[in-house]
Amino acid sequence: MKINGDENMVCDHNCANCKSKGNCNEKEFFKNNQSNIKHVIGVMSGKGGVGKSTVTSLLASLMAKKGYKVGILDADITGPSIAHAFGVKGQLQGAENVIYPCVSKDGIKIVSVNLLLKNEEEPVVWRGPILGNAVKQFYCETAWEELDYLFVDMPPGTSDVQLTVLNNIPLDSVVMVSTPQDLVSMVVSKCVNMVNMVKVKIIGLIENLAYVKCPHCNEKIEIFGASHLNEVCLNHHLVPLASLGIDPNLASLMDKGNIFDYNEPDLEVAASQIEML
Repeated sequence: MKINGDENMVCDHNCANCKSKGNCNEKEFFKNNQSNIKHVIGVMSGKGGVGKSTVTSLLASLMAKKGYKVGILDADITGPSIAHAFGVKGQLQGAENVIYPCVSKDGIKIVSVNLLLKNEEEPVVWRGPILGNAVKQFYCETAWEELDYLFVDMPPGTSDVQLTVLNNIPLDSVVMVSTPQDLVSMVVSKCVNMVNMVKVKIIGLIENLAYVKCPHCNEKIEIFGASHLNEVCLNHHLVPLASLGIDPNLASLMDKGNIFDYNEPDLEVAASQIEML
């Protein structure tokens, strides 16, 4: 990112050691003149495989069921799964500098790189700057029209795409996703610290894959160990939003493209926090 007109200066978000001393106005938000988006919410984790896309899809579905107009920008460019979860197929249509999102049967607007490919199994082998440009186009050039909530499903880690979203898309807040393992909690802490560095609000933390219920006695079995939800939230001053279990029915509905049919009552706290933005 260019700082104070200097093409050679790259922002590492360490203002103390920067000659601009925090006066660089580094955030230059992308604009979308074709849409009225009331709230933009990122879904993040420092670790892959924790269920960010699942949580994004469930939150979007829940807010749509409450009567809100909802969209999803799948910023996980190299590992997109949102379109499949909602059963959206085909290709994005557009005109010059305009992308028209695909709409799920439940009315959720979706933009994903998989909707640009002839074959959804085709790999996306792009370098960092191209990934960032794709996210920019998905946000700026999509005719989202009127949305109450746009959810941005982000890739794991703390690198190029995450910085593009945090610095250039006007996020209202971020939802963090974790799982119970100590290793995951440590990596998620890195992500929390990154978001704090760029001064974006964090709604709270959702712990996913926290348990599985015995089909015979309904006992919760913590197959990945004891929950660290409250501990991590206390350490980072976050709101514990939910502890979600492993449900084969959810996996089956996602495979069939019917995730909207799944009801997750444990996400009501997260929904209420989102409604308060």
